[in-house]
Amino acid sequence: MKSRIIALALFTFTTATVALLPAYQTIGGVTPADLPDIDPVIDPVTRQRDRIDVVFVLDTTGSMGGLIQAAKEKIWSIATTLASAQSAPEIRMGLVAYRDRGDAYVTRVTDLSSDLDSMYATLMDFQADGGGDGPESVNQALHDAIHKVSWNQQDDTYKVVFLVGDAPPHMDYQDDVKYPVTLKAARAKGIVVNAIQSGRMGSTTPAWQQIARLGNGNYFQVENSGNAVAITTPFDEKIATLSAKMDDTRLYYGSREEKEKQRRKTEAADKLHAASSVESRARRATFNASKSGAANFLGEGELVEEVTSGRVDLSSIDRDALPASIQAMAPAEQAKVIEETAERRNELKRQITELTKERADYLARKVEEAGGAKDSLDDKIYRAVQEQAGRVGLTYEADAPAY
Repeated sequence: MKSRIIALALFTFTTATVALLPAYQTIGGVTPADLPDIDPVIDPVTRQRDRIDVVFVLDTTGSMGGLIQAAKEKIWSIATTLASAQSAPEIRMGLVAYRDRGDAYVTRVTDLSSDLDSMYATLMDFQADGGGDGPESVNQALHDAIHKVSWNQQDDTYKVVFLVGDAPPHMDYQDDVKYPVTLKAARAKGIVVNAIQSGRMGSTTPAWQQIARLGNGNYFQVENSGNAVAITTPFDEKIATLSAKMDDTRLYYGSREEKEKQRRKTEAADKLHAASSVESRARRATFNASKSGAANFLGEGELVEEVTSGRVDLSSIDRDALPASIQAMAPAEQAKVIEETAERRNELKRQITELTKERADYLARKVEEAGGAKDSLDDKIYRAVQEQAGRVGLTYEADAPAY
């Protein structure tokens, strides 16, 4: 009886402390930082991870081959750069590929998702083709990016578009929405629109500059190659190999529909391991090893993580929902497989983390020896992110982006 009274008293004290927190914040200038014993109680309720939603609007016509290839190589570096904010934000990426009327397609939209592997697998399929008449369907591409993508509705999310192309918009189509109208809608939704001009076509520059201005974003110009930092390191091959082994530690469970979604995710990872460059795979491993990259690596319904973290009790999962490889095992055997897989994964992650630090140091030295990378696509995107994300409270303190 006495223990129940004590427990009740503690519960009442904790509840009262949380309820009175606003008063603590306003009386005598006291803030939660001054109350270390209280802060852990309110932390799960009041603190949420920062969020970043980024959509690339990419011209995929024939003249864009070099920059499309640069995008395929640098997406993972950009993701790692975004992840370097102090709060390790949740990151979702989307893609709008565009050409022009009369081409194989006008736009193709890949919605925002934390499953960057699947987005990247889609990007890998795009090849430069079509176009040829100068202006492209930029108006339609921007409209789809703003209106056909599931943007986070919270005001404190950094929501950003990077428009990448070399030709101006068709302003002579009578039945599309012109970009000033779309950019007004973007501002209302808190979406920043940056304009990256590929090449030096004179008619593109004023349009891209106006798009950036109306989108509260930045304009910058790069060469058709993308001006991206592309340095091979002695660590890339080893990191890529370890990353593939770490992917093999994933065990998924769930309903038939959930397993189908998981199958598509693992197929996307298999595709990039088979077809992307060693350097790109090393960059992906760097991102996956970060706190922000965990969502991409794990996906949904990853058994090892959920059981070892204590979020899921293995005995509560129906046999049919378990991975096929362990369904026939006794419960003790299943638990042993999960424990051993977790240990193997942790060791692989440790090795990847050490090697990625060495890789980053190597790249920093090489960039410094080359006189810096201020004109690179990498640096220009980082400076834009650093400024714009700061408007919603994200802090980036690194001197340079991830390469």
